[in-house]
Amino acid sequence: MKNKTILIFDDDPHVMEIFSIVLEDLGYTINRSTTSHDVLEKVGRYQPDLILMDNWIPEIGGVAATQLLKGHAGFRSIPVILVSANSEVEELAKKAAADGYLSKPFDLDRLEELVNDIFRQ
Repeated sequence: MKNKTILIFDDDPHVMEIFSIVLEDLGYTINRSTTSHDVLEKVGRYQPDLILMDNWIPEIGGVAATQLLKGHAGFRSIPVILVSANSEVEELAKKAAADGYLSKPFDLDRLEELVNDIFRQ
């Protein structure tokens, strides 16, 4: 089940560090980006098995970046979890066609559960 790669898009260094530590401890390979304007290039380069996408990531934002991915024939099957402190994160995730969402402040157990659920499918 491990040996999976997760690409994290988040401009908050503290969130990035926490996600990285937790997910690397679970055995996943982590790649990172602090902007979303080059989302297609980054996904093409890293070929992730899962993407964690911050809603407020600079340049185009998480919803638009996720919509770009889901509209791309080569990337639409890559699961995306939208991460946001927005109280309407569930609706934003649906609008973006994300495969799941994680509310900030986040629960580390919920993060682990979401990631493991995606990889069990």
